[in-house]
Amino acid sequence: MRSGFVTIVGRPNAGKSTLLNALVGEKLAIVTHKPQTTRNRVQGILNLTPRKGRPAAQVILIDTPGVHRPDTRLNEKMMQEVREALEGCDLVLLITDVTQKFGPGERFVLDLAKKVATPCMLLLNKIDLIDKQKLLPLIDHWRALHDFREIIPISALKKNGLDLLLDQVVHALPEGPEYFPKSQVTDQPERFLAAEIIREQVLLATEQEIPYATTVVIERWEDTPRLLRISALIYCEREGQKGILIGKGGQMLKKIGTAARREIEKMLRRKIFLELFVKVRPGWRDSREFVEGLDWRRQLEDLVPHTKP
Repeated sequence: MRSGFVTIVGRPNAGKSTLLNALVGEKLAIVTHKPQTTRNRVQGILNLTPRKGRPAAQVILIDTPGVHRPDTRLNEKMMQEVREALEGCDLVLLITDVTQKFGPGERFVLDLAKKVATPCMLLLNKIDLIDKQKLLPLIDHWRALHDFREIIPISALKKNGLDLLLDQVVHALPEGPEYFPKSQVTDQPERFLAAEIIREQVLLATEQEIPYATTVVIERWEDTPRLLRISALIYCEREGQKGILIGKGGQMLKKIGTAARREIEKMLRRKIFLELFVKVRPGWRDSREFVEGLDWRRQLEDLVPHTKP
């Protein structure tokens, strides 16, 4: 039995969340075409049965925010999530988009991965979008930069090369126990997953600055025999953004809510009643206290009643 923690790092839009969802077989991380969609570490648990040449394994995959140079407290928190995910992991998967030219961003990610004394595999993603003749020069270029354990061309979206990737990942992990029950696929609570799905619909429905100036907090989670009642607050930074999020006659908010409700029902496999509200909180992205409070681990602590010893 092999087991361990595998951290996925890369630039924004390199395909980290798409890879996590494809490997686990469930939607654990929201995915949009907009950079910096992922803001928190997202953990997916993959239980693999033994097969010829590969032992049984439990692979704990950790998706991370896209590596970037932070300019707000929110961005600093995102980079903190990346660094914490790299600490103590057993394997690093550095994923890069082969349709993009190598530049300072890729060098920045590579330098980050080099700082941890952990084996690193390079994943050349989106190979379905380039001429195959370009692959060998790309592999040679990256091989000259670092002693990668493996260099594996993949397409996370098309699921090409993922069987080979899993075989290599399992062989790179140490012998160890099952850290999680076989029935568990993530450590994230349903409240957080629901908030992320709402934020995903905001990202998909809005443009320009609005997607990055918004966040979602679950205010009420009431489980009843007939349905689950959820109330959520969409925070933005300016009144103009609030007006766009609500839309004429409330149409935009209704569109976001309907799409989010359908996705949450699909995820939880039950009937949902979803209420959305929009609230302005100027400069929330630079508020240390507010940004720290968005961490679902902190929210979970606040939900647990504290009793005196």
